[in-house]
Amino acid sequence: MAIRIDACVAQHQGDRKEQQDRVALLPHPKGGGVALAVVADGMGGHTGGVLAAQQVIHTAGTNLGQFSARSELPRELLESSICEAHLLIKASRFINEKDPHSTAVMMLLQPGKASWAHCGDSRLYRFRGGRLMFRTTDHSYVEDLVSKGRISPEQALVHPNRNILLTSLGGNESPRIDHGETDDLQAGDAFVLCSDGLWGYFSDAELGSLVAAYSAREGSEQLITRARTRAGGEGDNISLVIVKLVEVPEKPEKPKKPIS
Repeated sequence: MAIRIDACVAQHQGDRKEQQDRVALLPHPKGGGVALAVVADGMGGHTGGVLAAQQVIHTAGTNLGQFSARSELPRELLESSICEAHLLIKASRFINEKDPHSTAVMMLLQPGKASWAHCGDSRLYRFRGGRLMFRTTDHSYVEDLVSKGRISPEQALVHPNRNILLTSLGGNESPRIDHGETDDLQAGDAFVLCSDGLWGYFSDAELGSLVAAYSAREGSEQLITRARTRAGGEGDNISLVIVKLVEVPEKPEKPKKPIS
């Protein structure tokens, strides 16, 4: 069974004065069915967040170009990209007199395999036919409260301290990085990487059903439109990548002409 990739990268500035998110879907320069999806949500005041998020994308792209799927582990690529971006963002404080920070979520896609890593509250979702298979856990104050049973996931969405992160790139401490991987990919699987400007307006179930019902491009449009409506004029920057694995129908064999 042949599988093709249906993917889309999308952004919206929301109601902010500046788009501080950065997002990319980067194919490996040597091909081989290898690609890297990245979402970075920059923070740090005017231009500071932009510089931080851009650094995440730039570092990830540079490391991808040097990555060898035959001799290197995906985890090494993802972790080095996040750690190197962290050090460069931290160093830029002295150059730009800013206080830049960024989240990061990355997924390396290879034939039959996906690997991911994240720091902060930008998320990765994995769905199969609309059903949630996995979601990253935010490195945030409210997610910590949820894990301890002190508040519900629904309460977390409206908690006054929901934007407080426990770790990020560019901070004084080394970033916390969580990893994940799967090697049982099949048609009907879908991945969504997104900033909190998107996921804050959807339950896991609704997000999965919308992604399953539409193509990657149409799904991106639907999600952004609904998030913008629900934001009521107070929406954050939105960034997302949708990657869907779609079965390619086999072409029926043409009947052979009889030999006359």
